[in-house]
Amino acid sequence: MGDFDGKVVYITGVARGQGRKHAIRFAREGAKIIGLDLCAAPSEYVKYRTATEDDLADTIERVEAEGGEICAEVGDVRDLAFQQDLIARGVERFGGRLDVVIANAGICNWGKVWELDEQQWQDTIDINLTGYWKTLRATIPHMLEAGNGGSIILVSSVAGLKAMPVQSPYSASKYGVVGLAQTAAKELGEHGIRVNTIHPYGVQTPMGAEDPDALEVFNNMPQFLPHFTPILGMGMASTDDISDSVLFLASDASRTITASTFTVDMGAIKV
Repeated sequence: MGDFDGKVVYITGVARGQGRKHAIRFAREGAKIIGLDLCAAPSEYVKYRTATEDDLADTIERVEAEGGEICAEVGDVRDLAFQQDLIARGVERFGGRLDVVIANAGICNWGKVWELDEQQWQDTIDINLTGYWKTLRATIPHMLEAGNGGSIILVSSVAGLKAMPVQSPYSASKYGVVGLAQTAAKELGEHGIRVNTIHPYGVQTPMGAEDPDALEVFNNMPQFLPHFTPILGMGMASTDDISDSVLFLASDASRTITASTFTVDMGAIKV
């Protein structure tokens, strides 16, 4: 028996990294998974390696190896109609319910406020903030119709609680996610649906650990390094570290927690 037997979980950015690990962990606990991933470069300003269709196929294989069922497709969080169609089909396939939503798909890029390209700013806001709203717009009606309550988790960042230099579009989008989540929490409380944000520091994924632009910033602008130094000197988190917190916020063990900013950051926001 798993902690999420019979429940249905929707995850964006499911092809690899944090999204893949969430899918595997929920499947291990008995959940059925609906997911999407762009499986292509989301912006010309993203320099780290991005997910591919082979990555998505690997996620599907790993979920099924855990005994899980998954409905996962290539799609863009910026496309509301696609998300609505995918979720409707997934909910129908899995018995008419949707219990957990994890808005995870996002991008990061670098540059000083006055040196950013307009499209660089717009791409980040469109994916990291407007894409999250579109995820809520597509999923909440199904949660309300099912009437089972549930949990929505929006992946923000340390940069959503503590403004980070050379990351203005990322910080702005992640701060915006907090406002979006807390508004939704107030609107959905009467329906028993909880909404929380989670705030990681660096995570061992291509975005977190393999971004050449980040390395260039740290090498050429050492004055900004103190802003990126957490209290615990333990390096970056693993994807399992983040999944531990996501599963907690999705579970009945957190039934009294909503509109919270749940930090998994090694104390980084306190520096």
